[in-house]
Amino acid sequence: MKRRAFLQSALASAAALSLPRSNLLAAAMRAEPVAPASLGAVTGDGKAVTLSERALAALRARLRGRLLLASDEGYEEARQILNPSFDKYPALVVQPTGVADIRAAVEFAQEHGGLLLAVKCGGHSFSGQSTCDRGMQIDLSRFRHVRVDPASRTAWVAGGSLLGEVDHESMAYGLATPLGTVSHTGVGGLVTGGGFGRLARRFGLAVDNLKSVQVVSADGRLRRASADENPDLFWGVRGGGGNFGIVTNFEFQLHPLQRQVYGGSMVFPMARAREAIELFAAYGPEAPDDLSLGFTMAQPPGDQPGIVVFEVCYSGPESGVERALAPLRKLGKPLADEIRPVDYVELQRSSDMEDPRALGIYLKGGFIRSLTPELAAAIIDGFRPDPRRMTALFFQVGGGAIARVPPDATAFAQRDIFANMLTISGWRFGDDPTEHIQATRAYWSELEPHTHGFYVNDLVPDATVAAIQANYRQNHERLVAVKNQYDPTNLFRLNANVKPSTVTASLQG
Repeated sequence: MKRRAFLQSALASAAALSLPRSNLLAAAMRAEPVAPASLGAVTGDGKAVTLSERALAALRARLRGRLLLASDEGYEEARQILNPSFDKYPALVVQPTGVADIRAAVEFAQEHGGLLLAVKCGGHSFSGQSTCDRGMQIDLSRFRHVRVDPASRTAWVAGGSLLGEVDHESMAYGLATPLGTVSHTGVGGLVTGGGFGRLARRFGLAVDNLKSVQVVSADGRLRRASADENPDLFWGVRGGGGNFGIVTNFEFQLHPLQRQVYGGSMVFPMARAREAIELFAAYGPEAPDDLSLGFTMAQPPGDQPGIVVFEVCYSGPESGVERALAPLRKLGKPLADEIRPVDYVELQRSSDMEDPRALGIYLKGGFIRSLTPELAAAIIDGFRPDPRRMTALFFQVGGGAIARVPPDATAFAQRDIFANMLTISGWRFGDDPTEHIQATRAYWSELEPHTHGFYVNDLVPDATVAAIQANYRQNHERLVAVKNQYDPTNLFRLNANVKPSTVTASLQG
């Protein structure tokens, strides 16, 4: 059984047990005693503002897409993200169908005091940053398109597109670019944070394969950014998250890739965890660039046994596959060996979750430069499953082409990492999450001393300003300069936030 099967099993169990969602907050919002001709909202600073009927009508008239209020059909679906632990109610939702709509929405947010602004693409934000209470959510789910030019090996991708759409269109021409491991992830969120994926050790991070972007910045202007045009913005978008605006178009470099790769999982019982993690620690840094090697320890809820999983994507020549897998074979006979020739697009879909909203989720993560014996012991000895929840620890590997890019070449600074290490708990939605979150934090407290920063796409709600600043390392000062230029009022703050100098000065004052 591979990790996808484990997760889907856990989700199915949770779905059968989950409690009905409460609509009390929605009802409270709709029953709030505001004048029928106005709508209450908040700014990014938390100040209450009133949006008049005339202002809302003017915004609606400027849009080709939809403007949704709490009473409108489609609002419930639009406001939700994949992690149901974040159950928030924006005052208004804009669903753009093009760049003009995005510009109109950003200008409206600025004109009304700098509305609290959340941007949703695929809705995968573990920290809930792609939704908000009483602000504006810009939902990009209706702004999706991919165009491929096989001659120049280039793909142009609209800002709301999903990874699977890019894989589908590009592989039709025998081309690919490194993009994540779950096909329903949004391109915008993944790429601006860095973008790990099954091809990253071979071709680099997603940000390393960008040729240009188009960005609607905080003043509502559309700017193109590349190595030659607005290069400071281009540098900042590649790893600085959503700090500088909404990317409306990504231009990717594509690479030739055979349609058939070798992929799948090799599963061992939890009793083999110690020797398995020692093998991963030794072989992971030495693996060839065309081998993506993941490692997972997982315990489903209930009385199902825990498992240890190696996840593989080998994209090199067929003659080299057995040599690349030979170190894993030394562990002996697994519970299951599902590594096989597989269509690359199919492999990219293999980690998709059919019902991600059945579980509440809490995640902690950080980068490691090596998997030392001390860290391996902490991982094994501190792993304490509970039958009431899903418990897992897993790694996204670095190295290879990722490490050959200088740390200041893009805003993504952590080029020296061995892996991104994450631990996660999942419980049936509706249960009290307190104990599960506490357990995750306790486990992470034993692991965190071995980490050096974190992946901004795995930002947690309780991350401190100091931790975020330190995470950008030597690039933080330059990021502040880019923020000052393109978002001096910090309109785009629901992210691993780089605060502009004016905001930092006011906080210090």
